[in-house]
Amino acid sequence: MAQRTEFAPDAVHHPVFARFYARYSEAVDLRAGIAGHRAELLHGLSGRVIEIGAGNGLNFGHYPATVSEVVALEPERTLRQLAVRAALKADVPVDVVPGAAEALPVRSEAFDAAVASLVLCSVRDLPRALAEIRRVLRPGGELRFFEHGRAQGRVLSAVQFGLDHTVWPKLFGGCHTARDPLGAIRAAGFEIVRCRRLRVPDKGFVAPSSPCVLGVARRPPLVPDE
Repeated sequence: MAQRTEFAPDAVHHPVFARFYARYSEAVDLRAGIAGHRAELLHGLSGRVIEIGAGNGLNFGHYPATVSEVVALEPERTLRQLAVRAALKADVPVDVVPGAAEALPVRSEAFDAAVASLVLCSVRDLPRALAEIRRVLRPGGELRFFEHGRAQGRVLSAVQFGLDHTVWPKLFGGCHTARDPLGAIRAAGFEIVRCRRLRVPDKGFVAPSSPCVLGVARRPPLVPDE
C-alpha cells in the first residue's frame, strides 16, 4: 500500500459541523428519503470497493453481500470515529482509514468500484480528487455517485452561487452547492453509464442543496496507447 504524505490524515477538521452532522444525519436520512437513495446507489456492487468521504458510515448498512471489502476513507476525525463504530455493525468487511480524496493512500487499479456519496461538494480540489479515484479503479471499474450540485433553474443557481462565495462553506464543513459533479466526472475521463436527476427532499421546501444526481460512471477499459 503506497502512502502519500501531501495531506495530513486530519487535514480536514470541522469539529462543530461534524458534531451537528452526526446528531441529525440519521433522522434526515429517513425523513428526506436519502436512505433509499443510498440503497439504490450501492445496489449490485461486488468485489473491492473504496468509499470516498464515508462520514459517519451511513452507507455501510446498504452494501450488498457480494461486496468482499470496503475501504472507507474519512479525513475528519470525529466522523471517522463514528464510522469505525458503524463498520462494526456492517454485514460486509469495512476498513475505515484516514486520508484525503486528493491523495488516496492506496495503490493504483486496486478496486472494482468507488463510491462518492454527498462528498464531491466538499473536497478541496475536485479535478484532483476525481483523478485519484480514476487511478485507483481497475480499467472498466465503476464510480457510483450520489451528489448534490448546480441547479438547472436560473434563480436557485444564482442563490447557490451567492451562498458558495459567502457563508455556506463556512457553515457546512466546506460544502459548495453550485459545483457540477456530472461535468467534473466527465472531464476526469469517466464515461457516464446511467444517471438521473432528483430532488432531496422530493417534496416540500427546496434547499440550495436539493438538486442532486445519482448514477454510475465507468473508467474506460485500457487501450493500447494508454
